[in-house]
Amino acid sequence: MELAGEQAAAASPAPEAAERSPVIADVPPGKPAVIMADGSGLVTYGELEARSRQVARLLASLGVRAADHVAIMLANRPEYFEIAWGAQRAGTYWTPVNWHLTADEAAYIVADSGATVLFASPETAEVAARMPGVTVFVTGGERPDLPGVTSYEAAIAGFSTEPIEPGSDDGAEVEGSTVFYSSGTTGRPKGIMRAAEFPPFGTGVPLDLVMRLVFGFGPDSVYLCPGPLYHAAPLGFSMGTHRSGGTVVLMDRFDPAGCLRAIEAHQVTHTQFVPTHFVRMLRLPDPQRRAFDLSTLQIVIHAAAPCPVDVKQAMIAWFGPVIWEYYAGSEGNGMTVIGTEDWLAHPGSVGRGISGTVHILDSGGAEQPVGQDGLIYFDGGAFEYRNDPDKTAGSRSEQGWSTLGDIGRLDAEGFLYLSDRRTDLIISGGVNIYPREIEEALIGHPAVADVAVIGVPDPDMGQSVLAVVQPSGPDAESESESAALAAELIAYCRGRMAGFKCPRSVEFVAELPRTPTGKLLRRQLRAERHPG
Repeated sequence: MELAGEQAAAASPAPEAAERSPVIADVPPGKPAVIMADGSGLVTYGELEARSRQVARLLASLGVRAADHVAIMLANRPEYFEIAWGAQRAGTYWTPVNWHLTADEAAYIVADSGATVLFASPETAEVAARMPGVTVFVTGGERPDLPGVTSYEAAIAGFSTEPIEPGSDDGAEVEGSTVFYSSGTTGRPKGIMRAAEFPPFGTGVPLDLVMRLVFGFGPDSVYLCPGPLYHAAPLGFSMGTHRSGGTVVLMDRFDPAGCLRAIEAHQVTHTQFVPTHFVRMLRLPDPQRRAFDLSTLQIVIHAAAPCPVDVKQAMIAWFGPVIWEYYAGSEGNGMTVIGTEDWLAHPGSVGRGISGTVHILDSGGAEQPVGQDGLIYFDGGAFEYRNDPDKTAGSRSEQGWSTLGDIGRLDAEGFLYLSDRRTDLIISGGVNIYPREIEEALIGHPAVADVAVIGVPDPDMGQSVLAVVQPSGPDAESESESAALAAELIAYCRGRMAGFKCPRSVEFVAELPRTPTGKLLRRQLRAERHPG
């Protein structure tokens, strides 16, 4: 199924062109909406509809109205969706929070988002209970050990499951909007506020149309979600599956053999990975990989990080011509897509634009010719970074186009190739990691005079985090002393931020390369450790 020409134009997910999306109530109530990969936690569409109505009524009873803010900090659990759909149909701006963050990191996002209500799960209950200024509901029953925290199940139990009259005191019944957080100019995460018009619930969102027209989602689709729901793609594609009337098979965490087992057991038709998932599945022993029946797969999508050409070739050889790739961001300003046939003819490409025209600009804002690198801009999508007008302005060109900050080039046929993923950004296992935040933590250690954090190639994760440290004293003179200090610095970092952000390795240098004005030559550091 290749997309080109008129089909590509038709697939442009402009809101005004979108067809009406099925709402939950349109699907037979007994049909499975969500099931965990191990077969537990089945939620039918009837149950999802009823509970999401209760959530919407709960929010309304707390004074939450359309365009107000709530936050969700749950692990991958079936109840995530009833809360998400309740927040969506209540017309709220709702923020998924990474539940692996430290208490301070999570509290910053919740506070910055303006959320007045926070939904948590047992994994995040203790962190949620420490957040001031929000009403906290926790799934999994009563928590008498956490004063001020209310049982989610008890809270919604008293509310009606009957249909909500649009515009009533029971809820808005208009489409809300997710607010995902990424790095800001201050080093703190910033909320991505996409344009929201709050149309009637059931209108749908732009991704729904892409899923139907490009990736073939429909009522018979079974979508395996192996990624965390606090990320935009796993959450968006899961909810888009519900819009199309399909079933979501949810993994609590990715496991390569478990993933293949789930595909066979649930007869999965669609799924989505990051390149790290590909690598881990390919490393399974060949007899184990071949033991599973994957013949039901129709579309296997990947994104979030550049995929090595040889890895993708191996996946195509294994899965067949069902591999699709896209390039886009949570900002929703544009999207490119490429299927297997086009990719084999253009290896390494992330496809052609289906939403927003792609432009490549040099540092002066002039369009680059074919084959020349430059900053990638799209001319579609309206968004801003919450509470950061400078970052918002910095993402725009003179023409009003917007960029995610990535470098790339176009070929003569309009296929886009990524040359670099933001100057400083590290992508490890499909997760964005921002060096400045780590540097600001490490510089507080008395043994650190200067520090630079970079990404280095990692065969499993794509990139891993390396801290290059200029020590303030003789602590790293010998090999044993440097190993001890490296371990101390990693532990110091882990005490201040989520573990996945912390360095996997530390290297000591006599002096970091900086310009006379003090600017760190990060590119030089990367080149010295990974020539070419």
